[in-house]
Amino acid sequence: MNVIEVRGVTKKFGNFTALNNINLTVGEGEIYGFIGPNGAGKSTTIRILLGMLKATDGKATIFGKDVWKDAVEIHKRISYVPGDVNLWPTLTGGEVIDILLKLRGNGNSNKRDELLERFDLDPTKKCRAYSKGNRQKVALVAALAQDADLYIFDEPTSGLDPLMERIFQEYVRELSQEGKTVFLSSHILSEVEKLCDKVAIIRQGEIIEEGTLKEMRHLTRMNVIVQTKEPIDGLKEMDGIHHLEKRDKEWHFQVDADKMGSVITHISEFGIIHLESLPPTLEDLFMGFYEGSVLSENKRGNR
Repeated sequence: MNVIEVRGVTKKFGNFTALNNINLTVGEGEIYGFIGPNGAGKSTTIRILLGMLKATDGKATIFGKDVWKDAVEIHKRISYVPGDVNLWPTLTGGEVIDILLKLRGNGNSNKRDELLERFDLDPTKKCRAYSKGNRQKVALVAALAQDADLYIFDEPTSGLDPLMERIFQEYVRELSQEGKTVFLSSHILSEVEKLCDKVAIIRQGEIIEEGTLKEMRHLTRMNVIVQTKEPIDGLKEMDGIHHLEKRDKEWHFQVDADKMGSVITHISEFGIIHLESLPPTLEDLFMGFYEGSVLSENKRGNR
């Protein structure tokens, strides 16, 4: 069963098109990564899913219900953390968490206390005294202490230190093991890579790729490090090799996946001492799409 379905959604603000005919599908129990640079349309998409904005065109559903018409019903089953948390300044963090849990009526007080300890958050401080990271912790504790079917996180680790990021990631994995669905919007590629089953890349309001990491990686280059007994000739001229660089006695380069066999055959003639072939990271993947888009735009502009 699909928890989220977005079909042909477009959102315009006057003459500006924030989202252009986007499509995505999130299955039950998936951790779905939604990545792109700032201003790409991630938060606009989430606001449409939450029923805060109405799409100009297209349709979006959660649990099979229309996100605009049935927003109240949908919200009973979801938990949400924004990227920029604003809290009541005169209340303590603990008071804010308790209010949010009481509003939903499905909070777990034991889980709340455990989360406060794990995230190292002092709930007795006034919210106006909190740093950005601590404000984020308040929202995370309130969201994770709720029993929801879908958790939507919009840049959830913004302002958190690496230790707290890791704790957040552990909780997300636990949610997935419990069969919960997670929609994670982020520009932190390593975070998405560690957690997500499926990824969509958005740029300038358009989904430029969607799929599992395995499905997407077959379209990308492999990272290769090689050292040989004899100097390698002809690498620069070979088809499919990119970013060739000599570092001490090693050659570092990227190679298109479908050219790997011919490249290995060529370098083996020079006596391989050391060879590493690494799958591309999500960052390599994202930058490949980004650079490709820039190149395409430059070509159009030069016509």
